Amino acid sequence: MTDDSDPAIRLTAWASGRVQGVGFRFWVRTTACRLGLHGSATNLDDGSVKVVAEGRESQCLKLLAALDSGVTPGRVTRVTYRWSDATGELTGFVER
Repeated sequence: MTDDSDPAIRLTAWASGRVQGVGFRFWVRTTACRLGLHGSATNLDDGSVKVVAEGRESQCLKLLAALDSGVTPGRVTRVTYRWSDATGELTGFVER
């Protein structure tokens, strides 16, 4: 049974700063997995990391707060993000 007051949602976030590398993506993956989220973390050519996560809205908000707080090994300087409807197509959490 799902809690309709905490709907599934998709968070797409771009983390900028000194974030590229296995350590940051590993941190994102393990944090997202602990929160029960599905998605991916991918290095982009501009030096940022794109994080796509789907799951309960409350858990996505926790991941966004962790990214935004800078409590990461990647020294995040800026996080931009957008929300959209969950597609349900994502499984597990992978780093690319």
